[in-house]
Amino acid sequence: MTESATTSFLAAARAAQLARLVEWLRIPSISALPAHKQDVRAAAAWLAAELTRIGLEHVEVIDSPIHPLVYADWLHAGPDRPTVLIYGHFDVQPVDPPEKWTTPPFEPTVRGDDLFARGAADDKGQTYVHVAALEALLATTGKLPVNVKFIAEGEEEFGGATINAYVPAHPDKLAADVCVISDTHMLSPTQPSILYGLRGMWSGEVTVTGAAHDLHSGSFGGAIHNANQALAELLAALHNPDGSVAVPGFYDDVRPLAAAERAALAQVPYGEAELLHESGAPAAWGEAGYTIVERIGARPTLEINGMWGGFTGEGFKTVIPGEARAKLSCRLVPDQNPARIGAAIAAYLQAIAPPTVRVALREYHSGPAFLSPIDDPAMQAAARAYARVFGAKPVFTREGGSIPVAAVIQQTLGIPIIFMGFGLGDDNLHAPNEKFHLPNFYRGIETVIAFFDELR
Repeated sequence: MTESATTSFLAAARAAQLARLVEWLRIPSISALPAHKQDVRAAAAWLAAELTRIGLEHVEVIDSPIHPLVYADWLHAGPDRPTVLIYGHFDVQPVDPPEKWTTPPFEPTVRGDDLFARGAADDKGQTYVHVAALEALLATTGKLPVNVKFIAEGEEEFGGATINAYVPAHPDKLAADVCVISDTHMLSPTQPSILYGLRGMWSGEVTVTGAAHDLHSGSFGGAIHNANQALAELLAALHNPDGSVAVPGFYDDVRPLAAAERAALAQVPYGEAELLHESGAPAAWGEAGYTIVERIGARPTLEINGMWGGFTGEGFKTVIPGEARAKLSCRLVPDQNPARIGAAIAAYLQAIAPPTVRVALREYHSGPAFLSPIDDPAMQAAARAYARVFGAKPVFTREGGSIPVAAVIQQTLGIPIIFMGFGLGDDNLHAPNEKFHLPNFYRGIETVIAFFDELR
């Protein structure tokens, strides 16, 4: 078969590709909620069956105490051809608040050129791009231009403990020349971009305790430090007026941005106007002295993700809360150690806490940052593939999000990682009405095929 045969196959297969993706998206594989444990397993089983159907070999669902992994491979291109490790995930975020969804999150719906469903872009849709590309090549040529190993996990949205342990324990099984991950977005439907850096992560929960229990505000108000107020005071002290983080030592290990890299990031056509359009915020905010692109991809942050305490139900209850809590997270850049950052935050909170309350910090998930050289041959092969399909050269940028397994793969296998994202910035990841732009879905399949061709 020829390249035109693969192109014809893709044109004819669009309806079937969409139907299979819709089927997968209907499975509510929410990894963070114990009630959906079997749904995550069902999503793994679905993927394993699909990989078997298209012709991959050694397909297995790898059980774990948390959520399973799925592995498959096709290794017949020959030792002179590169081996590509494809990574994806099939677990999804919770849907809260459900009332904000225009259509039910697990009843995939096409409106215009967009497919709406939880997991549509993050990451079932983008993972399925690779499945569809492999199917097209195997169906029309009977082979692949490169050797392929495929690994997908069911707890990327829940810390990734299983794959973070599995990769270092199986370096020979997963050995490859390059890893490809599609779990990111492009700048626009016509302007592709390639991420060469991702921030790391630290997360935790702070608890402020005052009185032994909630108190009557009329009897104790003005004499007992309100836990909500004390928490708010502590949280307000985490940042300086210029938007920088006030925790001592927070920036000690931050790798400075070189002039050449700042110049490259300045080429990214994204700034305050785009930020405000996507977010709906009235004005930008953040660390002074850095551009929007630098703030959201190349500088570390400390965020307050949630805070609560006292009475929050309907009606009113005049209490002084005895306890208040907040969830915190940091996005970290290369050379920052998540454990050290967590320790610094804990020490700072204890140092500034007044004697009227007690403060405790519980850590959740963490992971290092990732950075890959732009001039790597595989990175340049991906750039050529995007240009072939989208008709525009991709720009190189850094992303504010975290994919901890990237650093684990890079450190364990010593291979470059290429982030070939096909989502868009307004896909509402982790929010109601998540979507995937279908023209990107179909072009993404073509781009993966072109990448394999450029890489061989």
